[in-house]
Amino acid sequence: MKNDDIENPRVAVFDKLPIELYIVLKNEKVVQSGGEAKYVIAEGLVTVNGNVETRKRKKINSGDIITFAGESIKIAANE
Repeated sequence: MKNDDIENPRVAVFDKLPIELYIVLKNEKVVQSGGEAKYVIAEGLVTVNGNVETRKRKKINSGDIITFAGESIKIAANE
């Protein structure tokens, strides 16, 4: 599932927030594994709210927008 329009991100809902950045990438299947998620983050290929993020365990909260490889994901809490 690709979303090339970063202005209209898809929404990912999580039961427990905050959640670590690499887990979001893995759970949303934008990468194939946690190791790959950690690699692409460390390489500076992921942005959080428009800023390059290199911290694998960066805490992600509701409303944050993660972008990687032309796909954007907006984080929401399951209420």
